[in-house]
Amino acid sequence: MSDAVQAQVASSAALGTVVVTATRSPMQAAELTSDVLVITREDILSQTGIGDIADLLRNSGAVEFARTGSPGQPTSIFIRGANSEHTLVMIDGVRLDSQSISGGALWESIPLNQIDHVEVVKGPSSALYGSDAIGGVIQIFTLKGTGAPEVELGVAGGSLGTASMDGNVRGKTGILDYALAASTAHSDGMLLSPNPSSPYYSPDRAPYQKHSWSARLGAQLDAADRIEFISLASHLNADFNTGFPPPYEAADLEDISTEKLSWSRRWSAALNTQLSVGQSDTRNSFPIFAYQSETRVRSYALEGSYALAAHQQLLFVLERREDRLNSSDIAGTGIGQRNENGAALGYVWSSGPLDVQAHARHDQDSEFGGVNTGNLGLGYKLSPNLKLIGSVSNAFRAPTLDENLGSSGPLSLPGGTSLLAETSHNSEVGLKYADSHAEWSVIAFRNKVENLINFSASTDSCASFAAFGGCYGNVQEARLQGLSFSGALQWDKLHLSGNLNLQAPKDLSTGLLLPRRAREFGALRAETQLQGWELGSTLQFAGRRYDDAANTMEMGGYALLNIDAGYRLNRDLKLQLNLDNAFNRAYQTAYNYNQLPRTLMVGLRYTPAIPAF
Repeated sequence: MSDAVQAQVASSAALGTVVVTATRSPMQAAELTSDVLVITREDILSQTGIGDIADLLRNSGAVEFARTGSPGQPTSIFIRGANSEHTLVMIDGVRLDSQSISGGALWESIPLNQIDHVEVVKGPSSALYGSDAIGGVIQIFTLKGTGAPEVELGVAGGSLGTASMDGNVRGKTGILDYALAASTAHSDGMLLSPNPSSPYYSPDRAPYQKHSWSARLGAQLDAADRIEFISLASHLNADFNTGFPPPYEAADLEDISTEKLSWSRRWSAALNTQLSVGQSDTRNSFPIFAYQSETRVRSYALEGSYALAAHQQLLFVLERREDRLNSSDIAGTGIGQRNENGAALGYVWSSGPLDVQAHARHDQDSEFGGVNTGNLGLGYKLSPNLKLIGSVSNAFRAPTLDENLGSSGPLSLPGGTSLLAETSHNSEVGLKYADSHAEWSVIAFRNKVENLINFSASTDSCASFAAFGGCYGNVQEARLQGLSFSGALQWDKLHLSGNLNLQAPKDLSTGLLLPRRAREFGALRAETQLQGWELGSTLQFAGRRYDDAANTMEMGGYALLNIDAGYRLNRDLKLQLNLDNAFNRAYQTAYNYNQLPRTLMVGLRYTPAIPAF
């Protein structure tokens, strides 16, 4: 994935927006055959009060989330009803992953203040990225220096004893560009569980602290060559409820970091390549339970594009991924390792009314073997503003090292064989419309997921795991289907936008809904300017959900109103106000866990003018 082009993007995939993640190459959103959402820096600064990236994503209406309490607590993200670990998460092209028990990214540890924009691609993308992209891909891009030096400082405080500070400096001088950022946040937290009879109840609040920094340094050596180093790190210390009486200290300590070094080369007007090495580290520990895990994912990639003609590109990728898990859940040395080699080819053609995007990939995993994936997307302009799109694809998710090697994994026993990769087959069709004042889309999708890995108590498959009450196995199939509606309208100074998702993510063996996913969810947003104020409000909503696979632990639906307002006090200083859950609705996204009540956050953002030298 090339970072050479990172254009300013709109708050949705509108005409003129450049998107990288959907094809691993910069493309106009109007030419894409996939369902894409872009969240900008302006969205982040204006719409985030007391919350984290999960709140920001839910505010877009494109995803659901489940969190065991307030920000800082374990969080899951669901795209199109797929499991949280079915979302591939990347930071500047570096895969962020945990090979521990649950797999997937530690969403609660990802910092917001270092983010420039976020691209969300809904639907399977393994033909581009390999493992994990069954539900979709979320790529986070950190700040980048592009012009004259800039300094930005922010401070905020509000409900629940929450306070934060952040700052960044970025710019370009000569052949060098740079962006350095840091942030810190603290909250006294809230009572996580409302039920005194719950085993997870504690009468104390659950405070948290998060400290983060990022750096991006680039050098445009000449017209053809660019080298770049990108790094991000974040530390989270969050208390949680254990049910144990004082003086036990219950803390979840999480650290994430990513680094990437790349060399981009334009060999000719037609041929571009990027050679990169990247690494992510994820550390998670619960001292009270004597549990800890450390995941290291290292990747090497050669990727590029070759222009066959004015409107045709050939895309290619060769990459190697090396996973290492050091966990107290693995017997013996406590270390598990594996590698995965991948090769992919893509073809992109946009000419006249027709858009074609085709991708094929082979991945060879040292544990479970090989997988072939592909994607074919077609778009046809029925009129200058209306486009018909459709695609078919398949995807996979490799079992984590812990699922295979941990205390309940099949490779922990002599003679055990690896779990199979989870696989999916997806088809979708839709309509997209865009003109200078409005845009909308409607997309129908159907994704069947097989060989789902779950913890099972089956005596047939888990006889050797009696001491653990079960084991991991490929024991489930699911069908994810639904309709997604999105739209935006500019009417004078009023901007309206929204997302509505109607879905039925079901376990095929029971016909019941998958846990913590609603049949309907979304968001509606309105923005305007009045007397120097930038005013916005978002209505988030979700239907009833169930916390368990048997659909017996019901969580009611909810609707939340969030209000934000910004006012520039002078050229350098801006006031920001965020009132979230304005009507103080009580609701749950995880059974027996409170969510944020009504909260107010007041902030100031200082962007002084830098004198020219």
